[in-house]
Amino acid sequence: MPKSRPTQTPRPAGPEGDPPGLVLYETYRSIQGESTWVGIPCTFIRLAGCHLRCSFCDTEYAFHGGRRASMEEVLALAAEHGLDCVEVTGGEPLLQRGVYPLMTRLCDMGAVVLLETSGSISIEEVDPRVHVILDFKCPSSGEMDSNYWPNVALLRRKDEVKFVIGDRADFEWARDRTREHRLNERVGAVLFSPVFGLIEPQVLVEWILEERLGVRFQIQLHKVVWPPDQRGV
Repeated sequence: MPKSRPTQTPRPAGPEGDPPGLVLYETYRSIQGESTWVGIPCTFIRLAGCHLRCSFCDTEYAFHGGRRASMEEVLALAAEHGLDCVEVTGGEPLLQRGVYPLMTRLCDMGAVVLLETSGSISIEEVDPRVHVILDFKCPSSGEMDSNYWPNVALLRRKDEVKFVIGDRADFEWARDRTREHRLNERVGAVLFSPVFGLIEPQVLVEWILEERLGVRFQIQLHKVVWPPDQRGV
């Protein structure tokens, strides 16, 4: 069952005419644990706040807290960690208006920028240089009705779509959506990922092979390298 929804989400802004600020939860450098970028050293910018309450969420700690930070401070923190590859994540980062100029500034600084977003908010305003990783929610997440399907038309070949699979019903739903929207023809990769600790990876692999699906199996590599509940990795 989905967890209770928050009554409001952070959308900080500076004084009128100033660039919007951000509610920052953390920044850190690690390896990229998911997507086709898996294994690559990456700087993570995690913004606080989320309007969804997925049953399998592994970043509940970012629902609340964080601190207000200026655009320049966040950019400086990211630069300290390194700017070859930067992922903006959350929470749900697109809830904060300041994330759009942040991603543009990161691109201007020469970074390869990845955006991890739930798929429940339009990606229309995202800088076209950003690599979008869109996480459509399967039935067992409890948030299937939050999916914003017009996003499909906004996806580009450089983008990726992710489905987190918790059971057979999730798999069949994700399979049908992949075929219905011809996602393999639209994006660079369609990712099927097992809910960590809930479904055996081998089972999901067997389902993919049985259906002859042209999708990419993935597992959360950072949870294999470090303890599954360790933060900042």
